[in-house]
Amino acid sequence: MKLPGLIDVHVHLREPGATHKEDFLSGTKAALAGGVTTVLAMPNTQPPLADGSSLHKAVSAGQEKALCDYGLYLGGSMENPDLLPEIADQSVGLKLYLDATYGPLLLEDTIHWRKLFESWPRSRPIVAHAEGKTLAALLYIAFMYDRHIHICHVSTREEICLIKSAKEKGLPVTCEVTPHHLFLSKEDIPALGKRGKSEVRPRLASRDDQRALWDHLEVIDCFATDHAPHTLAEKEGEDPPPGFPGLETALPLFLNAVHEGRLSMEDVITRMYTNPRAVFGLPEQQETWIEVDLKRGYEIRAADQYSKCGWTPFEGWTGLGCVERVVLRGEEVFRNGEILTTAGGGRNIAPSLTYQA
Repeated sequence: MKLPGLIDVHVHLREPGATHKEDFLSGTKAALAGGVTTVLAMPNTQPPLADGSSLHKAVSAGQEKALCDYGLYLGGSMENPDLLPEIADQSVGLKLYLDATYGPLLLEDTIHWRKLFESWPRSRPIVAHAEGKTLAALLYIAFMYDRHIHICHVSTREEICLIKSAKEKGLPVTCEVTPHHLFLSKEDIPALGKRGKSEVRPRLASRDDQRALWDHLEVIDCFATDHAPHTLAEKEGEDPPPGFPGLETALPLFLNAVHEGRLSMEDVITRMYTNPRAVFGLPEQQETWIEVDLKRGYEIRAADQYSKCGWTPFEGWTGLGCVERVVLRGEEVFRNGEILTTAGGGRNIAPSLTYQA
């Protein structure tokens, strides 16, 4: 079956600063293997993408290594509201970290949220990690400034119901949900093995929360992986970092759900192509598509994947719809597990955004 090239609006490529986990080359190989032809990469790198110099490092890495198209978020911090307007057009959006994150991008004071809302141009979207009561506060501030806000990796009944109510009131809010929050719950933690393999943010929630996400599919605008690779040694260490890889497992999990009648094919296309383009104002990829064998089931194994991290929370699960072929702008770039293109063939899409607040 022929599908459009998929879009993942939430990935971590770990470059600069942690390329032993992932880099633009390995991460975009993983994207192509998963049928993804555009990735939007998060700014919590080392150093964070919070000024022109750090952004330039990441853009240069993408130009040198990326195999699929990509865009980069800038991160809001307490120090950079005045710096952002001059470089906003080099990014695909502003990421606000308001909950459960590490490093200098955590924003705990609503005064700083407001400064960033005031300085960030309307030509680019604002996205946020905001859970529970923080989400409620953020929606109020977005209402105050009459700004569209996109909520990352919604994971609980409370959050999806709050977003539903906000949409019903006419607030311009969109949201995404990850495969791991749809297909895993905290009841699955023992099966994941060592403690670190269950560490993710937002945390795996209850089965009731998981059911609520499925029951509110109409509220979910995008499926996004939050591909957050860490090595197996790190995940099994004394202080395991949170995050799951996901670029190579999202499509087979969703296609398996289609086979089971939990999703329609249109549900998948809408949330992995149509809505991401509309929400973020992404350019069309001409002559770009993927081909999948909808009848082919297979065992998901980290050993078969391109990501550097070397593990997956879905090890041993059955996937459906193997990606057989990927064509990007008329060039065959992937076929039957083999990468056919060279580093640097991906394009930075930030200059081409047509986002309208």
